[in-house]
Amino acid sequence: MLRSARSLLISSRAVIAAPSMSSRGISTSLLRTSTPSIRPTPFTSPKTATKVSVRHASTYTPRRTKHKKAHKGRVPVRTGGSTKGTTIVFGEYGIRLMSEGERMTAKQLQTAEAIIKRKIKVVKGARIFQRLHTDLPVCTKGNETRMGKGKGSFDYWACRVPSGKILFEVGGGGIQEQVAFAALMEAGHKLPGKVVFAKRGEPPYAGRKPVEVNKAEDIVGASDPVLVGELPTAPVVGPIAA
Repeated sequence: MLRSARSLLISSRAVIAAPSMSSRGISTSLLRTSTPSIRPTPFTSPKTATKVSVRHASTYTPRRTKHKKAHKGRVPVRTGGSTKGTTIVFGEYGIRLMSEGERMTAKQLQTAEAIIKRKIKVVKGARIFQRLHTDLPVCTKGNETRMGKGKGSFDYWACRVPSGKILFEVGGGGIQEQVAFAALMEAGHKLPGKVVFAKRGEPPYAGRKPVEVNKAEDIVGASDPVLVGELPTAPVVGPIAA
């Protein structure tokens, strides 16, 4: 009996209060529902998606390749007497590969280049010129892998270097021969094979031997101009017509 009286009293109070709240513009439905507490949150600006484009992963990564993977192959042996890339062209000094053809990796060339840059930075205006480009993708497979199931995944970039080819050149800023020799030969210790110091104006190499040229202007990178009258002439054989 007491409980019913209390419930009637509460209901009557709600009915009496409803018109007064509705007259103030407050809906009566808010009395039956409980609204969750809204906590103020700090203002955060919307994140804009910025695309960062990287042209090269390193200076030894090719811009584009025709094929994703390549055969292992062999280092070419220049049996036809080619002298391409065996003379100093851009700088004044360089290093030349004198051992059998080698396959050099991008990591080895980066290490050698870093050593040369550290040594020649004391000379203002000195520059380094890289004559090799790693365009051979080398793929590897895990140890103790069964035969078959395709070629392995890409691992690193490499290049094939024949004998006699120039690897690096330095020049500019009036760099002295002693500084260039120390920088290039120290970098040569980080590379496979035997390297020697080279100067501008030396004759081209066919393999591991220099090529004798008949004209001084045939030497690519000759620093001193030679007059026409100073060029060696070939011996005349046979009678000369008057």
